[in-house]
Amino acid sequence: MNFNALGLKSLTATCYAASPFAQMELDLFREPVLTQSRKERKGTQREKQPYKIVITEVKDENGDGRIDLADVEWLIRNQKNVLTKLKGDGDFRSPECVALLKEADIVVTNPPFSLFREYMAQLVEYGKRFLIIGNMNAVTYREIFPLIKENKVWLGNKAGHFWFKVPDDYEEKATDFKVDEEGRKWRRMGNICWFTNLDFAKRHKKMVLFRNYSPEAYPKYDDYGAIDVSKTGDIPCDYFGIMGVPITFMQYYNPCQFEIVGKIDSGEINAWNIANPRIGGKTIFKRVAIRRRAEEGSKT
Repeated sequence: MNFNALGLKSLTATCYAASPFAQMELDLFREPVLTQSRKERKGTQREKQPYKIVITEVKDENGDGRIDLADVEWLIRNQKNVLTKLKGDGDFRSPECVALLKEADIVVTNPPFSLFREYMAQLVEYGKRFLIIGNMNAVTYREIFPLIKENKVWLGNKAGHFWFKVPDDYEEKATDFKVDEEGRKWRRMGNICWFTNLDFAKRHKKMVLFRNYSPEAYPKYDDYGAIDVSKTGDIPCDYFGIMGVPITFMQYYNPCQFEIVGKIDSGEINAWNIANPRIGGKTIFKRVAIRRRAEEGSKT
């Protein structure tokens, strides 16, 4: 519906056959390519067949003064845009999906979190610009953190709680769960964020710091000389040494104001993981190690 507003030349979308939402995305996308009528299909189990849709134009075909899905439906049914079956199952690693990836300028999607590392690696391998959804904890993954540190990937505009549509057979939860007016189930997840390599204004907004440093308020780690900052909003304005901050800091990270030094996480100490998060013998949650830039107006 934003095809024209975004000035797109083409929009390609695929679906994955093994997804629990296969055949549920948009019913109008199936109708032109299946020979069975709705009446014939009613009450029968549909084969999960993945499709590719390529949209090259969106016009106000019904003349109601706006662009909406009714116009898209008309364009598909009248073959103004191309809807075809995929040969494989629509897996992002399949040859036909890789071929589509190579043609793309920008990728926007919600990849499976269990394959987030592999999906990100594919995007980087093919040098793509992207905007994808992931769990904020992925910031510290050994495959992802170097990209974050080197300013090749960063967090997008929004982070926190996101609502996701879930399958009809999804077990109802006491919290962070709802059913909308159309009977669709939704589950809210925390620590969700956008990962991207597209620049945007918020990334260069300077964080306002107002706390003052004191040894009592900011203890150091047992085996490393950095101070611990338990809340992002408590970063001291008068300290320029290395600090361990919560991973939620990454949604406010300005590369002109701060430098990412490494991470402070449990496990092996190496070039990326510079210390273990222990204070007074107690292990705390992992941190990102940062320091202020001496000249915060410098370019990176």
